[in-house]
Amino acid sequence: MGERAARRARDAGRTIDGVASEPASPSEQRRVNAAVGEVASFLSAYPPFDALEADDLARVAESTEVEFFPAGATIFSQGTRPIEHLRVVRAGAVEIVLAGRVLDLLGVGELFGHASMLSGLPPGFAARAEEDTLCYRIPEPVASALLARPESVRFVARSLLEMHAKAPPALAPHAPKPDPANQPVRALIRGAPVVCTPETPIREAAARMTAAGATAAVVDLGDSLGILTDRDLRSRVVADGLPYDAPMSSAMSAPAYTVGPEALGSEVLLEMLDRGIRHFPVVTAGREVIGMVEAVDLHAAETLSSFNLRGSISRATSVEELTRAAEGLRPAVIALHEARVGALSIETMYTVLLDALTRRSIELAIAAAGPPAAEFSWLALGSQARREATPGSDLDSAIAWYGDVDEEEIRPYLHELATAVAAQLSGWGLPVDSHGATASDVVFVRSVDSWQRVARSWIERPTQEKALVLVSLLLDSRPVWGIHQGTPLADTFRAARERPQLVRLLARLALSHRPPTGFMRALVLEHDGQHRGRLDIKLGGLLPVVDLARWAGIAAGVTSASTSERLRAARDAGTLPAEDARTLEEAYELFTELRLAHQVEQLRDGSEPDNHLDTRELSALTRSHLKEAFRAVASVQKRVAAELSLAAR
Repeated sequence: MGERAARRARDAGRTIDGVASEPASPSEQRRVNAAVGEVASFLSAYPPFDALEADDLARVAESTEVEFFPAGATIFSQGTRPIEHLRVVRAGAVEIVLAGRVLDLLGVGELFGHASMLSGLPPGFAARAEEDTLCYRIPEPVASALLARPESVRFVARSLLEMHAKAPPALAPHAPKPDPANQPVRALIRGAPVVCTPETPIREAAARMTAAGATAAVVDLGDSLGILTDRDLRSRVVADGLPYDAPMSSAMSAPAYTVGPEALGSEVLLEMLDRGIRHFPVVTAGREVIGMVEAVDLHAAETLSSFNLRGSISRATSVEELTRAAEGLRPAVIALHEARVGALSIETMYTVLLDALTRRSIELAIAAAGPPAAEFSWLALGSQARREATPGSDLDSAIAWYGDVDEEEIRPYLHELATAVAAQLSGWGLPVDSHGATASDVVFVRSVDSWQRVARSWIERPTQEKALVLVSLLLDSRPVWGIHQGTPLADTFRAARERPQLVRLLARLALSHRPPTGFMRALVLEHDGQHRGRLDIKLGGLLPVVDLARWAGIAAGVTSASTSERLRAARDAGTLPAEDARTLEEAYELFTELRLAHQVEQLRDGSEPDNHLDTRELSALTRSHLKEAFRAVASVQKRVAAELSLAAR
C-alpha cells in the first residue's frame, strides 16, 4: 500500500470519527507498514482470505486501496461498465439494490462486485452505502488470481448462488407461475364441470367423467348439490358391489360443500384440510356451477401429504395407531417449509392437524370411559384457536357442557377425560399450557351457562383481579370437538364493544408487551438464564401484534378470529388506520416466518422447538428488517397510547 493510500485510509477513518484529516509526512512511513499489517490482519478473518498463506495475504494487502463513501452514496450503478475491483466492507454497511429494491445489506468483511469483475459483464445490481462506509478495494489482477485459487472457488460459487436466490421472482428472467394459494379459485378451474341428475346411472356418470378428464361429478338436487368422486366409485361401487346401472343418488355424498369463485385458494385449502375433502364445486351467487376445484389445484404434493396425515389420524382405531400418526406431524411441518409454503399457511395447516389429533384423542378417550352424561364442546384457546400454532406452541383448552345436568356427575367425568387427553398430547410433543390454561385443570371445565355468567361479570367489572387476562384468553376460543354452533365463550364478548372502559383496558393491556427496541438501533436480548444473548421473538414480536389485533378486533365487533382477520376487520371498521393495520400485518408475517424457520431448524437437529432466536445467525438484511419491524410496531403502540391519553381527558 502506497503512502497516498495509507493517508486516504487515515483520512477516511478520521472523517467517520468526525476528526479533520492531516497531511502525511515522510516520518509517517512506519505507519504505512503498520497499515499494511492492519489490512492483512483484518482480511485474514474473512473468507476467502482466511485460506491464504501469510506471504500471499501480504501481497493482497499491499495492493489494497481504501475508499470512503458517505451514507447514501452510490458505489456503482446497475448496468454500468464492468467492475474492475473487488471490494470488501471494512466499516459501515452496503446495500445491494436491484431495480430499486434492496436485496441484501452487507456488513463488515463481506465481498461485493466480484460477479461483474470475473464475468466482464456490467453489474446486475447497484451498490449503495447504507451509512458512512469504508471499503477495501483490491484491483482486478490481484483479486482474479485470488478468486481463481482452488480454495476460493467454492466460496465464489456459493456467494453467487446466494445472490441469485435473493432476487425476487418477479425480477427473474422467467418468473414462476403465481402461487395458487393467493389466487381466486375461478382462476384455477381447469374445465367445464360434469353435472348430472340424481337419476343419472353411475355408468353414464363415470363415462362422462372419463371423457372430461374429471375426478368428480356434481349432482343437481334442486336446492342443493351432491358429489360423486373417483374415490366414491372405488369404495361405494366397485368395493361394495353396487350395480353400475344404479342411480347416482345411491353412491353420491350430499350435501356437497361448495365455494364461491372469488374465494382465495388458501382459504379453500384450509376448508378442504379441515373437512378432509378434496373436491369443492365452485358455485356463483346465482347458484350456477361453473367448475370444480381440487386439492391438487391448490398446492403441490407436499401439501397433499397433509391430507394423507389427516386421513391417518381420522382412521386411527387405537391410541397406538394415533401415536404412529402423530409421529408424522413434525416431519410434515419440515416438508411444508422446505417446499417454501408460507409460514402463515403452514401455521394454519399445522393447526388443522392439531385439531384432528385432539378430536380423535377425545373420541378414543370417550370410547374407553363410556359416553358422557351431557353434550359438551372441547374449546381450543390461544394460538390453536386462532389457527396460529407452531411446533413450539403450548396447547390451551377449556370444556363447556350443555344442558341441565348434575354438575357433581358431569364435571369429574369431563375433568378425567381432559386429563387423559392432555397426557396423550404431551406424550406426542404437544405440551399443555404451562400456566394452567387447560381443560385438565378443573377450573376450566364449566357449563356453558357458567362460562357465560363469568364472562358477563368480566365485561361489567373489568377491573376485578385477572379479568382482563381471562377475557384475552377466552376471546381466543374455538370449538374443535362436540357442539360446533358458534363460539359459546367468545360470542359472549360481542357486547364488550359497548363497554368503553373494557375496550380501553384491553388497549392498555395490549401496550404491556413492548418490542425489544433499544438505543443505537440495537435489539434488546435476554441477559441471563438458559437463553442468554437470544431474542424471544414471541414475547418481543408476536405478542405485541396479537394483543393489538385482539383489542382492535373487539372494538370492531370481532371476537374469535386469526390475528390477520382481526387486523383487516379493524381496518375496515376504522378501529385502526389502514396504514397501521398494514404495518402490523407485515410485521406479524415477518416475525412468524423467522419463528417458524428457527423452529424447523431445531426440529431438524432433533431438539425441542422454542421461540429464542440467535440474531447472530440472521443475515444483515434480515436483522435490518427485524429492527425496522420492531420500531414500526412500537410506533403503532405509541399512537394508540396517545389516543388513549386524549380520550381519558
